[in-house]
Amino acid sequence: MPATDPVAAVVLALTVILAGAKLGGHLAARLGQPAVLGELVVGIALGNLDLFGITWFRGLAGNPTIGVLAQVGVVILLFQVGLESTVRDMLRVGLPSLLVAVLGVVTPFALGWGVGAWMLPHESVYAHAFLGATLTATSVGITARVLADIGKSQTPEARVILGAAVIDDVLGLVILAVIGGVILGVDRGQPLSLAETGLVLGKAAVFLFGALGLGVVLSPHLFALASRLRGPGVLLATALVVCFSFSYAAAAIGLAAIVGAYAAGLVLEDVHFREFEQRGERHLKDLIEPIASFLVPVFFVLMGLKVDLRSFARPEVLGLAAVLIVAAIAGKQACALGAVGGGLDRMSIGIGMIPRGEVGLIFASIGTTLTVGGQAVVSPAVFSAVVVMVVVTTLVTPPALAWSLSRRGTSQLAPPGAAA
Repeated sequence: MPATDPVAAVVLALTVILAGAKLGGHLAARLGQPAVLGELVVGIALGNLDLFGITWFRGLAGNPTIGVLAQVGVVILLFQVGLESTVRDMLRVGLPSLLVAVLGVVTPFALGWGVGAWMLPHESVYAHAFLGATLTATSVGITARVLADIGKSQTPEARVILGAAVIDDVLGLVILAVIGGVILGVDRGQPLSLAETGLVLGKAAVFLFGALGLGVVLSPHLFALASRLRGPGVLLATALVVCFSFSYAAAAIGLAAIVGAYAAGLVLEDVHFREFEQRGERHLKDLIEPIASFLVPVFFVLMGLKVDLRSFARPEVLGLAAVLIVAAIAGKQACALGAVGGGLDRMSIGIGMIPRGEVGLIFASIGTTLTVGGQAVVSPAVFSAVVVMVVVTTLVTPPALAWSLSRRGTSQLAPPGAAA
């Protein structure tokens, strides 16, 4: 393959990214941490080799083809997250889960906005709002894994956490959609007003709940029709058609594509795939996994590549990271006040909602692509501080949750109103 072939540069970059991601993921898993953390750290290490005169890896962060692959990986990741729940799950959460979810979005958002206004007075109000949106995220996958590892996934606290995460994801995506839509409008010269903000909020709500309603009605018929087709890969292709169609529709009306991807995952249920499985095909989650294993690590390594360790030589960046960590932990502890009902361990519920993981990174990465007047809403220094917050909240949750749940022998009986 000639050196001038543009494909050669891309496949070489993918070789380095995937090899590094899998090595980092392995080391993280050996240390009892999520693989995503290892992928992120590898990206940070590679991106900062320019401190030693090796600049090639830093250039990968600006490669447009790698950037597109990473964004497709994010779409697949949010589709996977959606597949872990259903619209029925969302409607079935009990009162404790609902209150925890609402407080788990409102409180961190307010704290994040306040941190931005305090620590970044010269940044725009949109940067402050986006910091708040980043803190609303919760990576329930990390918490779910910890709960399973310590044998506590059937406790009332676990049910409240996992139930709250479904609503938390939806509310967080709505906030992201609204803030992103407002920023896009302002960048195009549209004046910021309550009416415009309300219009974007209405658009996000109508799309999300409209897509869920339409998807629930139409997806069974679509998969029934697709099941008549013969040939390999029909189930996977049909699911991706739904995912990409929803993602495009969200982007077309000014929302983030991941909003559509998440909605697509929510509307697809196991019953839709029954006819495929009866003829020997694997479950959709198993079919999606190889694609995710290829594309999702590209995103996390790329996020690490964008972190410039030299920015931490500035005390204000370290200070911002430290205050964000405090706000991130305090905001999710406050949400535990919504855990009404006898016998619930509120501390464990709050700790279970702490990790930002991949969701926080996705939110922050979108902020780096949005501009107002030609200036990125989330600057490289702010992004680096957010990455530190994501890493720390991801690291502290597993040991803290294991300690909290074991310290008092939580009850196995679900209280009234807890999500089943």
